[in-house]
Parts: sequence; structure tokens; C-alpha cells
Amino acid sequence: MRRFALSSFLTGTLSALVATAALPAWAEAPKVVVSIKPIHSLVAAVMRGVGDPVLLVRGGASPHSYTMKPSDAKALSAADLVVWVGPELEGFLEKPLKANAPKATRLTLMEQTGLTLLQTREGGAWEAHDHGHEEHGHKGHDHAADHDDDHDELNSHIWLDPANARAIVTATADALAARDPADAEAYRTNADRTLQAIDALDAELKATLAPLKDRPFVVFHDAYQYFEARYDLSAVGSITVSPDRRPSAKRLSAIRAKIAGLNAACVFAEPQFEPTLVRTVVEGTKAKTGVLDPEGADLPEGEALYPTLMRNLAASLRGCLGA
Repeated sequence: MRRFALSSFLTGTLSALVATAALPAWAEAPKVVVSIKPIHSLVAAVMRGVGDPVLLVRGGASPHSYTMKPSDAKALSAADLVVWVGPELEGFLEKPLKANAPKATRLTLMEQTGLTLLQTREGGAWEAHDHGHEEHGHKGHDHAADHDDDHDELNSHIWLDPANARAIVTATADALAARDPADAEAYRTNADRTLQAIDALDAELKATLAPLKDRPFVVFHDAYQYFEARYDLSAVGSITVSPDRRPSAKRLSAIRAKIAGLNAACVFAEPQFEPTLVRTVVEGTKAKTGVLDPEGADLPEGEALYPTLMRNLAASLRGCLGA
């Protein structure tokens, strides 16, 4: 009887050891949940070879109008680390973070040091090169020609400045190393490699976009200010304050006047939103229409998304602005 019991014990123990040995190397990696595609891409680069972060806003969905799914709540409840831009962008996450991930570490990127933060421009037409550039901790000052409302907010599309992408990568590596000291060296190595790639991308984009410096254009909403400021581009207005808010007739009139007065070359739509408003504002002008995608709606998720997204923005601008 004892011999049988001992044999059963050894067999069970051996089976457990074999099962553990068969688990993949990343099985013990932190469970990381990321809100949107561009940030997920940067986090995936830092986690290469260690683990795979989970993405919430998938496919062509927009964080401006996203509705949580049961699978999202489940991922949050299992998360060790949640990486998001902040309530300025992913308002849908505020309550679920408290309800579903109360013990997870939260990396709120808008609160990190080393970022340049810009104020959202609210008017239909803007003054040229009015970027309101300030470092984290201070709001920029933008003077809009036509206010649809009086609130004063920071622009949350921070990843569109490669300098901010660098800060995001560094903050992610620090958060992961603190949560998972055993893999800290891997995170640091991956972060260094990613920072070098971002620097090379930045230099490439500067050369690509240099000819567009003085060519005015209009965007669908104020998502590109960090990209404009980084590469000295000349956006002169946006059709809407927010994609989920229909612009006033006064705003559309101001935009059309700006297009005509400055001979704006192009008005850009976005893939997630109805392009009817774009057709409305270009009617009777010489402006062409194009598409800019600030979040990678049509791109597969993963590490390659961020550089592809940035190159696609540059290519769309060059194509529509005639360079």
C-alpha cells in the first residue's frame, strides 16, 4: 500500500514538473493590457521575447466612441499592468479600471514626465503654426478664431510626436521592470533598440515632410497637432472639435472661408468617420480630399504598427498636398 502511494505521489509530482517545463518562457510574464493600437505597438516592442500585451480597442474602432465588451472586462480583471493615455482620450476606461482592475498598476501616459503636451484647438479656423508647445506640467496657449465651447483641454494624441513616443517607451520599460524584475534587462534592451528605431524614423519623416512646410490643409478633428508641431506643418483648421460631436454651421462656414482665403490644398477625412462633412466643406473650393489615420484603424496590431502609421501619415500628406 505504501509502495503504491509513493508511486502515485512520484508520478503526480513528475507530471506536474513536466507540465511546468512545457509552459512557454513568457508564461510568467506580467499580464499587460493596452488601450489603443499605437500605444500597444510601442508596448509590444518593449515586451518582445518576454510577453504579448492585450489590446482593447481593436480593428477600426475609435477610443472616442468605444464600448467595453465582456472580453475586455475579463482582460482587465486579470491585468497586472494597464497602459492607457488617460481619461482625455479613453473616457470609456475610467469606471472599468476602478471596477475591474483595482489592483493592477496603471501607467497613465499623460501624467508621465518628459512629454510635450499641447492644448486642444477648439476653433473652426486656427492661426498658422499655433501649436502651444509646452513641456509636461504646463498647458500651451492656443487662441482659436471661433470657439464652439469654452472648455480648456489637453490634446491627447501624444504618440504622434516621436519625442513623446520615446518617453512612452521609457516609461513602459520602467513600469515593466518594476513589476517584473527578473526580465528587467530584456525590457531595457528592447527599449534601447526601440528608441534607436524611433530616432531613425524621426529623421526619415523630417526629410519626407520638409517640402510641405508652407502648404495649408484642414483636418477632420484636432488629432495631428503633435505631428504638425514636430514637422512644422501648416494645418489651418479642423472640421469638428471631437469626432462624436457634430460641428456647428458657423464652424463649417469658418472652415470653408479659411480654405478659400488661404487656398488650402487639401481637406483630410479619417477612416473611422463619415466623410460627408469633408465633402461639404470642400464644395465650391479648389481643395482636394485625402485620408489621415491617427490610430492605425486599417493596420494590423503589433510592433510594426507604429512606424507604419507614421510613414502612412507622411505619405498621405505628400500625396494630397502635391509634393
